[in-house]
Amino acid sequence: MPLSGYGKRHPRRINATISLPPMKIYTRTGDAGTTSLVGGTRVSKTHPRLEAYGTVDEVNSHLGLLAAYDIPEGDRKTLLWLQNRLFDLGCQLATEEDSKWKPRAITADDVAHLEALIDEVDASLPRHNRFILPGGTAAAAQAHVARTVARRAERDMLRLDQALGGEKIAPEALKFVNRLSDYLFVTARHLNIVAGYEEIFWEQE
Repeated sequence: MPLSGYGKRHPRRINATISLPPMKIYTRTGDAGTTSLVGGTRVSKTHPRLEAYGTVDEVNSHLGLLAAYDIPEGDRKTLLWLQNRLFDLGCQLATEEDSKWKPRAITADDVAHLEALIDEVDASLPRHNRFILPGGTAAAAQAHVARTVARRAERDMLRLDQALGGEKIAPEALKFVNRLSDYLFVTARHLNIVAGYEEIFWEQE
């Protein structure tokens, strides 16, 4: 089930232990350019809510690609945890405020755990005060791509919050995506260093 179809299958069935009947991947209900939110309201596929959770899906896919590279197993396990939390976030963004079903929300503990991961990786890195060019190994370059998409996800979430009248997106969700880009920055550096790849600094002419 694609993330853009969060509302296509009733969320209560996602966590059910019963077997579900086979479902076709296409429903034809979105052919006119609309889709259902979790809660039943149909909106345009260009709605800010769709932009927000669509970009979260995009960064999640980039993390999946990063995990496919030859990286330390500990990093791969962290990426899996992040992917699960991003799927939680996508459900959170796809759910209407008055929906009877409430998804697992990003919590303060999630943010604290991510901050601890950032601190752990950062403490292992050489210190400097220069800007680093994105690149290096394929894995590190992919981490930088994911970082920039995480930044876009944060901007899309802020635009959604403004469209909804403000203070509708949980602060923990915004903090989590903000920290995610920081984690991916230090992880890109870490992956270059463990691979023996020298970091490339921005040279001003």
